[in-house]
Amino acid sequence: MPTSPVFEPTRSAGLARLAAFVPSAGRHYESMRNNDLGPARRDNVSMLSPYIRHRLITEEDVLSAVLLQHTSATADKFIQEIFWRTYFKGHLETRPVIWQRYCANLGQQKTSLMGSGGVRIAYEQAVQGRTGIGCFNAWVQELIDFGYLHNHARMWFASIWIFTLRLPWELGADFMFRHLLDGDPASNTLSWRWVGGLHTKGKTYLARSDNIRLCTEGRFSPEGLAQEAPPVDEPPLPAAQPMREAAGHCPSGRLGLLLTGEDLHPMSLPWGDADIVAVAGADLVEKRSPLEVSARVKVFTDGALADGLASAALAFGAPATLLPSLSIIAIEDWARRHAINTIVTAYAPVGPVANRLVDISQGLQNKGIRLVQIRRAYDTLAWPHGTRGFFAMKEKVPGIIQRLGIGPRDAEVPLALFASR
Repeated sequence: MPTSPVFEPTRSAGLARLAAFVPSAGRHYESMRNNDLGPARRDNVSMLSPYIRHRLITEEDVLSAVLLQHTSATADKFIQEIFWRTYFKGHLETRPVIWQRYCANLGQQKTSLMGSGGVRIAYEQAVQGRTGIGCFNAWVQELIDFGYLHNHARMWFASIWIFTLRLPWELGADFMFRHLLDGDPASNTLSWRWVGGLHTKGKTYLARSDNIRLCTEGRFSPEGLAQEAPPVDEPPLPAAQPMREAAGHCPSGRLGLLLTGEDLHPMSLPWGDADIVAVAGADLVEKRSPLEVSARVKVFTDGALADGLASAALAFGAPATLLPSLSIIAIEDWARRHAINTIVTAYAPVGPVANRLVDISQGLQNKGIRLVQIRRAYDTLAWPHGTRGFFAMKEKVPGIIQRLGIGPRDAEVPLALFASR
């Protein structure tokens, strides 16, 4: 088995990877980004997604570093990739029913697997990499071994799953979600919907043997792939709705800080004159799926949470506690021990953690403890532009970057100084 870069779940490792990649974020990335050269040859892409997904490093970190060395025109393709992820987050945030449907349909598909011999056998062959399609089987193994797939391979994988293997897209999305270190409710779900013709209604993505052969430099040349990609169907979606309310800054006074795997760099949140007296952390990685989540994903997420807790404790000079669970009981007990009446946490976008925080907030309120979610300016500025297609957001990117104060004004600051911040 070829080796692959190790994903160390720390902010320092993410910043080091960012610093190493930035020189290639311009024309090199533009010309080479679509090539899947195998797990031992990933220098044509950034491999930053696991760090950004958990916000060990933030989108602003990445944009700042890139625009210190490149013009926005030179790094346009890479900047677009950052905003594709942002677009998906905004789209799901304003259409949460998509996530609700996915979860409901996944539950039904899981139940149907128990009693449907043909589909169950085909599903088991797919997730075990025993399909007879060499490239697909290799990607299954790579996903299991490393928790990562090249973005182009993810598209081919989803297309083959839906149109060649004729398996329900929700089960394929779930398989990826359970194994990807960067598994994200928005990016994963909406990417699968895009391939299946649900995101852009009727527009599908068909994996072609010649394209796979070209973009893998001949490593794979599959035969027997579907020649047509009829779109998946579903009932109409309701119109986009406003984003949930969230604070744009931190309340003042004596506070407890709660970390989740959704955002592990709280030091860059707007704190004002808040006094953080204690830090706690917990996550819900096991709630990604009704099926078993990869041990590799659990190890990475646990490590990222530990790194976030240690960094926050050091930055705020406050004791850190790893909670046994993200539950009302555990959080209330921690808050009482530190005499905390107000807890702040980074805003959790649509997904399992967001659902849990709603329940926790209501439960804590009944016990006289307030939970405040703080949404980053980046999200507040960008997410509302995700209600339509990506290119409607793309038009807004220069303005978003300018309003965040990112860009050429920092051109004389060396990257080494940035990486140490």
